[in-house]
Amino acid sequence: MASSSLSPLDSAKRAAAFAAVDTHVKPNMRHIGIGSGSTVVYAVERIVAQGSELNKSRLFVPTSLQAKTLIIEGGLHLADVDTCPELDIVIDGADDVDLALNLIKGGGACHLQEKVIAESSKEMVVVADYRKMSKVLGDGWTKGVPIEVAPFAAQKALTRIRQLGSTDAHIRMGIAKAGPVVTDNGNLCIDAVFPQAVMRNPDHLLRQLKLITGVVEVGLFNGLCQVGYFGMADGTVTKQTRDGTYETIGSK
Repeated sequence: MASSSLSPLDSAKRAAAFAAVDTHVKPNMRHIGIGSGSTVVYAVERIVAQGSELNKSRLFVPTSLQAKTLIIEGGLHLADVDTCPELDIVIDGADDVDLALNLIKGGGACHLQEKVIAESSKEMVVVADYRKMSKVLGDGWTKGVPIEVAPFAAQKALTRIRQLGSTDAHIRMGIAKAGPVVTDNGNLCIDAVFPQAVMRNPDHLLRQLKLITGVVEVGLFNGLCQVGYFGMADGTVTKQTRDGTYETIGSK
């Protein structure tokens, strides 16, 4: 898609994705994870633009059905984590990112696959727009922490999540279809809002949630992302690293 036909927000997403791919997807990389979200679409576009000669020797592992479709439609070689248990890099999106590059993911209910791929990768690079940047997780993403649960344990999990301090925990319901959202793994998704005081310690919250029997995975990605690229409203890209440093790429 021509850049002139994009909205300012989509242009920001595209700029972030292009900067991330140009900097981190090296010619010698052979096993690459493709994440989920609207910004990742542009990352795949940029990878395809690196050329068929370079991509013919690469294998691409998706984190979701959306990512799988992007890989296939881009003419790239599809693989899975069984055949590629160690990845050079994964390019993924995020719903919220804090100052230490901890993430909330799972707005699309595929955070189990996303976390497996992230933990299988030598490097995780997040691409997003400026709306996803927060001081504390939950500041920007107010829908809660996505928690994938086994269907038969959902009500028990809800009770325990509320006991941990959630002010609003509920099973995510479908929009275009009646009934709950079902993940790619056949599970349900609970969205749980916690007070900012709780979200300031995402490591502790993650441990507490993972201890609940019936919880399959939690959409808190702590300490997995090395670098984030964010498209800004003024047309620049902000590069954020885990040590709390920021760099502006491009000019106004």
